Amino acid sequence: MAVPPLEALHAAGFEIPLVVSRADAKRGRGGALVPSPVKAAALELGLPVTDQIDDVLGLGLDPALDLGVVVAYGRIIKPRLLDALAMVNLHFSLLPRWRGAAPVERAILAGDEHTGVCLMAVEEGLDTGGVYARTEVPVGPDETAVALRTVLVEIGTGLLVDHLTVGLGFAEPQVGEPTYAAKIAPEEHHLEWSEPAAQVHRRVRVGDAWTTFRGRRLKVWHTTIPTDAASDASGDLSPGALDSTRVGTGDGVVELVEVQREGKARQPAQAWCNGARLQPGERLGS
Repeated sequence: MAVPPLEALHAAGFEIPLVVSRADAKRGRGGALVPSPVKAAALELGLPVTDQIDDVLGLGLDPALDLGVVVAYGRIIKPRLLDALAMVNLHFSLLPRWRGAAPVERAILAGDEHTGVCLMAVEEGLDTGGVYARTEVPVGPDETAVALRTVLVEIGTGLLVDHLTVGLGFAEPQVGEPTYAAKIAPEEHHLEWSEPAAQVHRRVRVGDAWTTFRGRRLKVWHTTIPTDAASDASGDLSPGALDSTRVGTGDGVVELVEVQREGKARQPAQAWCNGARLQPGERLGS
């Protein structure tokens, strides 16, 4: 997610003496160590990379160094580092709403119709710094977290490069009641069919949603909330009950569009339904 700002800063001619990213992590069945996308992009650009943020302390002694840029770092930066080097952060919400680790996902789960991106000053507190600039964007009723984040990264990258070019200006204090975007817990990806249809659909839009069918996990990649006349006839389905690709919820139905069985590839929900040969009374979540 932080790769586009890194590449854009490099392309705009800003000097980048050091990139800090997470340590290499084991990926895949072989457990090979794989660099983060940020580290991979930095190495491709010929930039030095470290996974030790304290390495910034040495850079802070360089009087030619002006600013640190933070994007989706995911950790509180300690005062000793901020004393050595002023920093700005791209945060993907309209602060003070959704401070914290998962602002895009929380905006979707809450049913927010708008969110945005803020260029803000980094303080020791959790996303408490003043805001230099912000841009608001609509959240589409079917927009996924992946798609929304892509939009916010593109907008935020332009916001960052433009304001570094002309100067940051004054950071306005945040105004309003803060809300906090806690990291999405594993259980929040589990679909509870007794919830309203809109909430079930939001969980799917966040990503990694799953349910069970015939005792095995079924991943749900894409759903819609049908609005045709046939949805009225399916509206009396009990939570989890199936009518072809339509599933009952707490207040109506959602339609499965794309699913994935354990150990299998993603497939259209209708193809899954045809292959499963649904029996009367079968339901999801069992």
